[in-house]
Order: sequence, then structure tokens, then C-alpha cells
Amino acid sequence: MVILTDDQQNPMSQPTKANILRAMHWLVKDARPNDSLFFHYSGHGGQTPDLDGDEDDGYDEVIYPVDFRNAGHIVDDEMHRIMVRPLPAGVRLTAIFDSCHSGSALDLPYIYSTQGVLKEPNLAKEAGQGLLGVVSAYARGDMGSMVSTAMGFIKKATRGEETYQRAKQTKTSPADVIMWSGSKDVQTSADATINGQATGALSWAFITALKKNPQQSYVQLLNSIRDELASKYSQKPQLSCSHPLEYDSYAQL
Repeated sequence: MVILTDDQQNPMSQPTKANILRAMHWLVKDARPNDSLFFHYSGHGGQTPDLDGDEDDGYDEVIYPVDFRNAGHIVDDEMHRIMVRPLPAGVRLTAIFDSCHSGSALDLPYIYSTQGVLKEPNLAKEAGQGLLGVVSAYARGDMGSMVSTAMGFIKKATRGEETYQRAKQTKTSPADVIMWSGSKDVQTSADATINGQATGALSWAFITALKKNPQQSYVQLLNSIRDELASKYSQKPQLSCSHPLEYDSYAQL
């Protein structure tokens, strides 16, 4: 087990960029079928402009090591390359990202709703927003804006679907990689103080939900985690996977 925290005196035990990347490589090295791996990150997260076109919102998700001002952040593409891509079939990796903008921190292409339904680009919502813009421009008599808005929606919807299909082709893994994240990509994740101890809200809710009922399916656990947070926090924890999941099977770590 490797634990990195920012209160350590030993430089090798602090969550610097080099130490985090080294620990990621260590975790998956020589992984074999029937191995069960666990990764937990609780810290700062953010976004940066996407440079390779694999994000439908135009932003990559990142985490911030303690030395990020000098060493830089760690991008989701790199974390996927290190911890997901090398894993063979039969290996299970459970990852928890308790950080802001963490919905797709490992770039896993399959995201599940609280009903166990796979989420795809929300073209219906985009269509509604696009239609409102077209109607508004028409009401103003602004034909130029009407055409521009309509074309913009078509391009955005097409780009979102193309990005989603490309992610399924390039980011799917035969290994069982399951990620629990503290929020959607567009949301922040809250800090919490439980019994006088600072922790991440997702980490607290995850442990609390499992203590109350250790035998839950993946979707049941997702709902339980959200229920624990609902009264105090607006963030929506996410469940994503490297391939389609038997979401009604018992959640495993």
C-alpha cells in the first residue's frame, strides 16, 4: 500500500507530481487476472483546455499535486494511459476521485445514471436549448442570428456525438475499471468536517453508505451516496466504467 499525504515529513511520502505518478505506475505494474486494485484521490481538481479532441465540453479534467505551481497538474489523459490502458481482462480497478470537476477524471467512456441507464451526449437537451435560441432570434427578426444559432447547435451536437463514439472506441478497456467521482465535470466537490476531522464529502458519503448497507449493487450504492449528500451539498457523484457494467451486481472494491 502507498499513502501520500501533505502532512508527511518524508519527501517521498508527500503527494508531489512525481510521487503521485510513481504510485500510479506502481499500482498497476504486473497486474494479472483476478487482481483487485484500489486508488483513492482526495484533493484539488480542475479543468484545462482539451488538446486532443476527446472531450465533448472542450476541457480535460486534472488533479493538482502539492507542487503543481512548479511541476504542473496531472491530466485525465495521462491518468488513463497509466492506470487503465495497461490492465488486462480479469483485473478490477476501483478508483475514487473526491475532487472538483472529477466526473471523467479517468476518461472512462461509460457513465451510468441513478436508474442504471447508460448516459450518452444529451442531444435532446442541446436541441431544446438550440431551438430556444432560434425562436428568440426569429422573434427579434434577426435572421442572421437565427441561422447562426441553428448551425451552431448542429455543429455542437455532431461534435458531441463524434467525441462520444471516439471515446468508446479508444478508451474502452477489457479490465473492470470502475470510478466513483465526487461531482460532474462542471461541478465542484465540497470539503467536509466529520467529528472534527477534515475529509472530502464524497469520501465521507461513500464510507457512510457502505457502513449502513455493505451489500448494495453499483446503482444502489450510487443512489445511497447521493442521498447522503443531498441534504447539504449540490454536487452529483458519478459512476463510470471502462466497459458496460452489470450495474445490478453487488458493488466490489
